[in-house]
Amino acid sequence: MTREEKAIVIKDLTAQLAENTTIYLADISGLDATTTSDLRRACFKANIKLSVVKNTLLAKAMEASDKEFGELPGVLSGNTSLMFSETGNGPAKLIKNFRKKADKPLLKGAFIEEAIFVGDDKLETLVGIKSKEEVIGDIIALLQSPAKNVISGLKSGGGKLAGILKTLSEK
Repeated sequence: MTREEKAIVIKDLTAQLAENTTIYLADISGLDATTTSDLRRACFKANIKLSVVKNTLLAKAMEASDKEFGELPGVLSGNTSLMFSETGNGPAKLIKNFRKKADKPLLKGAFIEEAIFVGDDKLETLVGIKSKEEVIGDIIALLQSPAKNVISGLKSGGGKLAGILKTLSEK
């Protein structure tokens, strides 16, 4: 790879890092061709972009990026695959489900909305992260709950009052 080609790859990686808020680093070394193809297919279905990158080029792209990646450049050793996603927990769920069939991919680290997670032991934490849509749904449900209680109280109170009036009028 020539110096110019490397510069183009670094520029492309820097642009991808800048435009994505959910970035996962995984190790998929040791997977055979069929399993790797299955992983790529699963990523495509889950709307996750998967690409294998050179560690040195990714480290330079992280350095050139405006984002602060903290300890993530330190995990760049061995084979590294990049996963980009719209949802914070999408790649973590995919990795967890895929591990039911194979022992890889291993999570090296993740960058989610400026939060940094390093190590495969953080996978369960990342699976539990709620997506933006799930959080908005929870907030709407919490906001609707008091209004529903008031309305149901008024309806039930009105029914009781009507029943009492009917009983009194019959006497």
